[in-house]
Amino acid sequence: MLMRISLIVAILAALAIGVLNFVMVKEKVTNLAASRDSEKSQKEQAQTELASTKQELDTTAKKLKETEETLVATSTERDTAKAEAEAQSKRATELQTKLADTTKERDDSQAYLQRYKVTGYEPEQIAGLGKHITDLQLAMEVTGIEKKILQRNLEKATAELIKLRGEDYVVQLPPSASGKVVVVDPKWEFVVLNFGEEQGAKKDGQLLVSRNGRLVAKVIIRGIEKDRSIANVMPGWTFGEVTEGDVVIPAHPAS
Repeated sequence: MLMRISLIVAILAALAIGVLNFVMVKEKVTNLAASRDSEKSQKEQAQTELASTKQELDTTAKKLKETEETLVATSTERDTAKAEAEAQSKRATELQTKLADTTKERDDSQAYLQRYKVTGYEPEQIAGLGKHITDLQLAMEVTGIEKKILQRNLEKATAELIKLRGEDYVVQLPPSASGKVVVVDPKWEFVVLNFGEEQGAKKDGQLLVSRNGRLVAKVIIRGIEKDRSIANVMPGWTFGEVTEGDVVIPAHPAS
């Protein structure tokens, strides 16, 4: 009897343990299922959020690209507009300059035409008068040259005449007839001067030779050319050695 009781107790205990284990396992299974469902739901939510975020990123990237394209197009339009504005400004400046030049040319032409009107002559007649005036000026220049030549010849003839008569005559030179010694020949006692007939030199004209304000010698012109003359050192008038570069001035300048 005791044994049957023990067996029953053992069976009841086993049943109790089995029920307890079933309850505990069922709870764990339930918890795992709930945890799995929760993780699945979170995963699905995360995937949905990820897809939404990706879509938003794609939309943002598309808008950014469109904005960049718009910015590039705007910059290009701005540069084009700036270049066109600069070109228009340059053209306006050029047109203003041309307008000013044209206006000046018009005013000059009108003033020039007015001068013609004041004279009472036609332009063709003015051109003829200009040529006539040029011819007269040329004739006057030729006459002046001929006058100078005649004057020099007269002075030469007068000097020769006085010399032939034996009169005490001193050749006067113009104050401008001065210069320098360019060549010296001490053996033959003559010098070459850097001025001649064109500068007022006259035959038998006397010159004082100086250096640093000190009298060196006195010379007399014996030969004359266009731009130079040859003079001899006068005896008794040597106070030093004549050298190239010495200054000569008229001994008897005309007043």
